[in-house]
Amino acid sequence: MAEEVDFSRERPGDAIVVGAGPAGTAAAITMARKGLQVMLIERGQKPGAKNVMGGILYNHYLEEVLGDDWKSAPLERPIIREDRWIMTADASINIGYNNLRNQQHPHSYSVLRARFDPWFSGQAEAAGAFVLPETVVTDLVLENGRVAGVSTGREGDVFAKVVIVCEGVGLGAGLLEKAGLKRKARANEMAMAVKEIIAMDPARIEERFNLAPGDGASIECYGHATKGLSGFMFIYTNKETLSVGGGALLSEMSDTRLTRDELEQRTPNALMEHFKSLPEIKPLLQGGETVEYLAHMIPEGGYHGIPKVYGPGYLVCGDAAMLSNPVHREGSNLAMASGRLAGETVVHCKEKDSFEEADLREYRLRLDSSWIMADMKKYDKAVPLLEHNPQMMNKYPALADRALDEFFRVDGVSKFDKQKRILRMLRKEGGLRFLLDNLKAARALRIPF
Repeated sequence: MAEEVDFSRERPGDAIVVGAGPAGTAAAITMARKGLQVMLIERGQKPGAKNVMGGILYNHYLEEVLGDDWKSAPLERPIIREDRWIMTADASINIGYNNLRNQQHPHSYSVLRARFDPWFSGQAEAAGAFVLPETVVTDLVLENGRVAGVSTGREGDVFAKVVIVCEGVGLGAGLLEKAGLKRKARANEMAMAVKEIIAMDPARIEERFNLAPGDGASIECYGHATKGLSGFMFIYTNKETLSVGGGALLSEMSDTRLTRDELEQRTPNALMEHFKSLPEIKPLLQGGETVEYLAHMIPEGGYHGIPKVYGPGYLVCGDAAMLSNPVHREGSNLAMASGRLAGETVVHCKEKDSFEEADLREYRLRLDSSWIMADMKKYDKAVPLLEHNPQMMNKYPALADRALDEFFRVDGVSKFDKQKRILRMLRKEGGLRFLLDNLKAARALRIPF
């Protein structure tokens, strides 16, 4: 480190970033490229060793951080086909979109964090940031009511004018909770997700998923895929592997009203094995070898679950700020964008030579004027909608399945009579509640009429 800035109390750096995921690394790159003294701390042996996400990354947000340098990123396959499967015990209703424009101008890729994160943090290091892996941050250092630095097991206490917290979320108390700067997330604001990386020959992947060489697909499954719990399961195609996983609300996995046997059927591993055994899924995975198993907590608290994202001496980004949009499976892009905005705020503070709380408030204003908060507000009620209306993941898919079974069955009954049967069934078993629930869903998702 430069002699004049050694991140000591006497010579603090400009910024310490906790967590070398998409949020923290984006913040570090943004600041380091402007000449700021930045320390990026990662608890894993290397960036990506402890980081998990489903596996889709949007290159627009990567380009906002890196410019054209994003093109050298170790990404997997461009996502050409997007499928959504609504599943029952006996059928699946599939909605697919095949966008061939993405072959030439892709906007999203599958990604493996173990490959991507070391490369991304390398961009921060190349810009001048000091990357410190294998270092656990145990506490925020508070001095005179201000966050002045962090305590680490490896380097002791290190200090900076601003600490940017990008540590993600977990079951235990994080840095902000321990410092009394954030309440602990509730069980219905968190999802427990699991993921397996399954090795498979590229040609076999392309054959099974009906892909041209090099193209990628995403399949996301609801309803029976999660045993009706509020969540979804997925398959994302990588170059030589499949990312398979999913999850559901923690509150539903740990519901104290259920018996032990019922709870055991809702564990992340039980959901994974259930999903992999489904007749629609099993043939897609057959012959593959699981080479990695991962688990991760995902924030799903919506707009009202967002904590205070700035304060005296600190900013909060990504999952730690509860920035996640489960409706559009967006987490990494919100993390990357919020990290960039935090970095730009600190750069502006450096230019003014003022790092007071009033100056750091600029970060919240940047978030509020961006698409991030617009999307968080739009989908604020999406997770509670499913949590409090289990019929949307159980009863209604089953009704749709029976209606389609009747519609497509050729059995000597006239189509006029079939339509009457379908309408009669929908009125009897869906009725007014079905119509009201659809209106409720439209309002919760803020769909304009």
